[in-house]
Amino acid sequence: MADYLLRDQAPLSEEQWERLDQTVKGVAERSLVGRRVIPLFGPFGPGVQAIPKDVFCGMEQGKVDLLGEEEGGPVHCATREYLPLPVIYKDFRIHWRDLETSSQMGLALDVSPAAAAAAFCASAEDSMIFNGVEANGVAFQGLKGAEGRNRIAMSDWSQPGSSFQDVVNATQALIQADFFGPFALVVSPRLYAGMNRLHGNSGRLEIEQVQRIATAGVYQTPVLADDVAIVLSVGAENMDLAVGQDLVTAFLETLRMNHYFRVFEILALRIKRPGAICAIEKGGAG
Repeated sequence: MADYLLRDQAPLSEEQWERLDQTVKGVAERSLVGRRVIPLFGPFGPGVQAIPKDVFCGMEQGKVDLLGEEEGGPVHCATREYLPLPVIYKDFRIHWRDLETSSQMGLALDVSPAAAAAAFCASAEDSMIFNGVEANGVAFQGLKGAEGRNRIAMSDWSQPGSSFQDVVNATQALIQADFFGPFALVVSPRLYAGMNRLHGNSGRLEIEQVQRIATAGVYQTPVLADDVAIVLSVGAENMDLAVGQDLVTAFLETLRMNHYFRVFEILALRIKRPGAICAIEKGGAG
């Protein structure tokens, strides 16, 4: 492991570190939603503090020509900014007596504090991806409020068939903007639960019908409110997560005999083609 993690200074055995790492990784894989629909780019290393963020143009349909000589606008960078990569972190403490109990009695170390810290980091990552965040005066756009996104009005999803029709309308808006999918849908847990009802006389659940449209998956995350649903045309050409350091655990210090650690990651969302997003919003369209 890298020196900046200070693991050689921690009073943990290799077996205990492995158990801790597996726990953090397991919590992340179980909890994170944004990564299921947005590809990763990197990791580049924790020393990379900013990365180019390009917005593309020249997105006209490809040319068809027998000789390949007809002029066609190339895909190219229209604007370039440098996106800072923020640190997402949560600290936890292992009590010295718990560590001594594990060592003296040969018991597995209780790593539930690390699991809780990883869960909080996962929630913060997804909130940044979907809702955006401001850190040290820098605003990071999320999918929900991305400038240039498509928007349609949300109907009453408590009515049968309404969620299916809204998703159809959202994907049609994306297709008309030349984003052809595959499409993914991300909603709040309440909206997700509401789709688990029969769809008309089809004998199928409404969510099954929605999955026929959102073939890249239908997901739920508690970081989204009930007044919005996000439909994405997935693909690295549209957006990605630029990763400096993936989720990892570092040792901080021993203070008053207790041992302090940090679960952290370094990443940011890069939205290259905001038109690939369609937000289904209450009271919103345009």
